[in-house]
Amino acid sequence: MPPITTVTLFRYDRLQDKAWAFTQMGRMLGWPLSNPLAGTAGLRFGRLLGSGGGNGFGLQPNFGVYALLGHWDDRTAADQFFAGHPWFQENLARTCDRATFFLLPTMTHGKWGGEQPFTPEPAAYDPARPVAVITRATIRTRKLPDFWRYVPKTSASVYDHPARTLSIGVGEYPIFMQATFSLWTSGKAMQDFAYRSDHHREVVKLTRERNWYKEEMFTRFTVLEANGNWNGQPAANLC
Repeated sequence: MPPITTVTLFRYDRLQDKAWAFTQMGRMLGWPLSNPLAGTAGLRFGRLLGSGGGNGFGLQPNFGVYALLGHWDDRTAADQFFAGHPWFQENLARTCDRATFFLLPTMTHGKWGGEQPFTPEPAAYDPARPVAVITRATIRTRKLPDFWRYVPKTSASVYDHPARTLSIGVGEYPIFMQATFSLWTSGKAMQDFAYRSDHHREVVKLTRERNWYKEEMFTRFTVLEANGNWNGQPAANLC
């Protein structure tokens, strides 16, 4: 079986659960306690990501929504984690909404934290099938005001696109380590947005001209499966 990627979205309603989730961000970064995912069998790359306000692209943190990204040796390793890992089981007990998406990387370029975490399978890409996209960038500190002036328009252009079924802004430090996770009805629809949206093309041009990023990454995935619920509907309906 090939390596696979999972994205799990968590929503917390109760204040004590939001506080617990926030402390887990610190644990994943190694303080004040050890990373609860360290040594997880089959986990090649893992990150717990916070989100911003609104659809995740706001400057104000959203303490009620987090995302867990994992890249695994194979589907068996991922399934074993979700079925029995103590940290994940505690998450399930605390969340009011949870959805997991199983993904197969088909194309990737750039780096995340100095490494390329995903193992692509280009032959698995079918432009007629639903796809997911993860983008991630570290924004140069001096470029933050300029970058954030354009984020609301960019996120709105994605959010309103009829072929987009889900999009959320996340990140280790969402203000200057910004990532996005989005689902699309097909690879072709996603490409049409990327190449035909005037605003998206403008932002891509500005990114290059103004040198916003000191690191960036783009990865495309085929959607294999989804389970759980998100925003009041089965996650499978988003794929």
